[in-house]
Amino acid sequence: MHIALIAPLPPEQNGIADYAGHLKTALENLGVRVSTPLAGLGNDPQRARELVAQASWEGIDLVHAEIGGGRLAEFHALKALRERFPRLPLTATLHDPERLVWRRERLPWPLSLVARLPSPLPQMATVLADPLCLYEERQLARSLTRLVTLTHLGGHCLRQRMGLRNEQMAVIPHGNLAIATKPLPALEPLRLLYFGFIYRGKGIEDLLDALALTFTRQPGLRTRVRLTLAGGSEPEMAFGPSGSYLDQLRQLIQNLGLQDSIDWQLDLPAADIPTVIQAHHVMVLPYRESSKLKLLGSLRGTSGALSWAVACGRGAITSDARSFAEEVAHGNGVIFPQGNVTALAAELSRLCATPELAISWAGQASVVGQQRVWSHTAERFLQLFQAACGGHEDVA
Repeated sequence: MHIALIAPLPPEQNGIADYAGHLKTALENLGVRVSTPLAGLGNDPQRARELVAQASWEGIDLVHAEIGGGRLAEFHALKALRERFPRLPLTATLHDPERLVWRRERLPWPLSLVARLPSPLPQMATVLADPLCLYEERQLARSLTRLVTLTHLGGHCLRQRMGLRNEQMAVIPHGNLAIATKPLPALEPLRLLYFGFIYRGKGIEDLLDALALTFTRQPGLRTRVRLTLAGGSEPEMAFGPSGSYLDQLRQLIQNLGLQDSIDWQLDLPAADIPTVIQAHHVMVLPYRESSKLKLLGSLRGTSGALSWAVACGRGAITSDARSFAEEVAHGNGVIFPQGNVTALAAELSRLCATPELAISWAGQASVVGQQRVWSHTAERFLQLFQAACGGHEDVA
């Protein structure tokens, strides 16, 4: 089988690029020929359309795309492909259900006139234009041969919002690397880990506030608990109009008196990620839903960081944002209400009082991780691709 993969790929620094890179390698290990005709495109919808028109698609059996992360290039590439090849099997993994892309490339006139005006006018214009965006998303989604989500909740929400047929849908959980099991370190001190790209909206402030609250209530825990903030600090994400987010986090840590309890592991090389995760007991992901996105729908994706946790055999404390509740429903962690610092502090205190929870969660995480290794995940994708090609001719 010869497929074309349309997706961001390493060395781009985002979770979907990492996902696509691992999927490509795993499929190739199964003997699938994987071409990347739009590699290095960046997020340029116009260029994506041009490349679709210019590239040779002869001999391609199927095109698979990875869609999400606020990118529009892959969405417009699929639209152009469907227009050019009505019978070509097209599939996609949707990382941010219940929508595909959530926003248009451009606001329609006259709403486009306010795009450069001060906030909140551009945001209001985006909401007013959303029915058109939703229409375009539905048109593409309904034309796709198969749509893959990483969780059942995400699939249900996507199908409902896009008006899809059951037979178009598939759930394939996030794949992970095969990583050798490693016992937890000694239970004291208890080592907590935030892992992922470090930028606004991840709820990191809630985690710091909850840790400070835990120490205020139980001062004796200060010497028994440590938190590591680890992951990518891509400048375009970590710096914004309000300045350096990393500097703001460091100032908050100072203000909360946590400087002696926090470790940093920024911009980890991929090869070091398992070692860092397995040096900790539990991953903590305090994500919050975007208040802006709530006007447009419900984000029901999951997290690459959670995939790393199960791959490394570590449990997780997560907020109930996205589809996290489904991801820790295997006895591999616990959830708390997003944005509820008191509830998160309570879970931290419970873990400190019963550190054996970390052992139990780790054991269950290892089971899930073994089920989701990329070799098995790629087999499921290959079966999906073969089914999608049934009854179709290639473009040659």
